[in-house]
Amino acid sequence: MANILSRLIFTWFLMSLGLWKLSEKMHWEKRWMAWVPGLRYYALADSMEMRAEGIGCGVLEILYYLISLSPFAFDGNRQLVVEALIALAVVVALYVYRIRIFMRLILLFNLKRRWLIFWLLAEWVTLLFLGFDKRYQPHPEVSFQTGWEAGIKPAQITGVSDAMNAVTASRKGLSVLLRERTVRHLGKKQYLLKDIAMNIPNGSLVLLLGGSGAGKTTFMNAIIGYEKADADIYLNGTNIYKQYSQMKYRIGFVTQMNLVRTHDTVFRTISDAAKLRMPLQIRAEERNKRVREVMDLLGLTPVASGLVSKMSGGQLRRISIAIELVSDPDLFVLDEPDSGLDGVIARELFEKLKEISETGKIVIVITHTPD
Repeated sequence: MANILSRLIFTWFLMSLGLWKLSEKMHWEKRWMAWVPGLRYYALADSMEMRAEGIGCGVLEILYYLISLSPFAFDGNRQLVVEALIALAVVVALYVYRIRIFMRLILLFNLKRRWLIFWLLAEWVTLLFLGFDKRYQPHPEVSFQTGWEAGIKPAQITGVSDAMNAVTASRKGLSVLLRERTVRHLGKKQYLLKDIAMNIPNGSLVLLLGGSGAGKTTFMNAIIGYEKADADIYLNGTNIYKQYSQMKYRIGFVTQMNLVRTHDTVFRTISDAAKLRMPLQIRAEERNKRVREVMDLLGLTPVASGLVSKMSGGQLRRISIAIELVSDPDLFVLDEPDSGLDGVIARELFEKLKEISETGKIVIVITHTPD
């Protein structure tokens, strides 16, 4: 038992010493974690965007130490076999995680793959070499520094606080005062949106531009209350978040997909949507009048009796828009309505959206074709 304890202390010290020096090269914020079993694997993996592997490896290392220091609890042969199998499973799993982590380390330091042999035979020797030898530095072209900070440390932009404070909620139109929208991934806080403030007057058609993954849909979901953020969102003076049960009927949202029934006529599809979305006290004559007004506005009257399944791509987008527009919302949001449409049809669609905004509504469109 004394020999096992001495060996564990020896390898713990040398490995932690190597990791402590390595942490300086890799810019760890908490270098003391290099000395704590379990946490040191977690910190190493987390610094290379392998947090899940770090958690698994850290837990397995702690189990390995406990198994190594614990005497067998039973004398029966069957119990000994079970304990031996458990210990073997922990060791094998730990080696698998260690290999995955070191393969990323090989990439980061631009090492030869034969280093993996030294890692498996004497892990602490490899870490001492990488930590103390100044010849070994993280390769700048594959540095994970950007990945460490992406979404975790939001950019600090001069004047943002003053700009945010300068925007006050308007009694008319849409007012957005979004402080942050965050999520937690494996316990770590990540920023999706931060410091966004604007006022959009009624009667506006606004295009929301940005590359894939920039957060356009996340931003729109925050505005309409589908995924709430740390924000105050006002529509014509009413806080959408606080009065969501009533304000959700004043918002129309058209998704990227055409969520329509295909085995019914265009008129009945839009009419059924009106029955679901408009107040119950609205008379049938008034509801049908609203349906026909929307169909006229979107150019769907000529195909009113046609099956939805027979409509073209542009007509399907107009039907999707009509389903949301029939309830007469104040805020109308569309997520890439021109996706999959050719230039001529897309232009006609945007002309219709401009007509909708001119009725006094706010229309916000996510698009990749601002021309």
